[in-house]
Amino acid sequence: MSAVSYVAAMHLEGDEQLRLSYTRGDGEDKEHVKQTVQLCHTRPNFGGKRWWMICPFRRVRVGKLYLPPGGDRFASRQAWRLGYQSQRIASRDRPFEALFRIQKKLGCEQGWGNWITRPKGMHHRTFEQRLREFEYLDDLCAVEMMRVVGMLRR
Repeated sequence: MSAVSYVAAMHLEGDEQLRLSYTRGDGEDKEHVKQTVQLCHTRPNFGGKRWWMICPFRRVRVGKLYLPPGGDRFASRQAWRLGYQSQRIASRDRPFEALFRIQKKLGCEQGWGNWITRPKGMHHRTFEQRLREFEYLDDLCAVEMMRVVGMLRR
């Protein structure tokens, strides 16, 4: 798929919808797809309207629809049974991921064994908090590495 075009049909109150148009595949397998997605809205406390899409398959209100590789229609995360990135991280990798997030936030090179430095302009107290968290995670990473080394030795 290369491009998706849409038309927002908002002229009938209560029957607002998006009309999607896109092409799947190429060559002889090319398919021109037209898909209609119903819309609804809520009224936030601060005023205005918050628009939502209704999943064409699960009929649930969502803020985003997905078309994963190999998918043929836009649908909700639940309809496609898509998990979040954090759900796919093995428990033994979680300390490493958290450690890398801190390194990325501080603009440091990511990787176990790479130390962090205080970015220019960051308060010392804030950096000290990040450093304590980093040291804690670094210790957890060392424990996980020792566990893996122990398993390899068996």
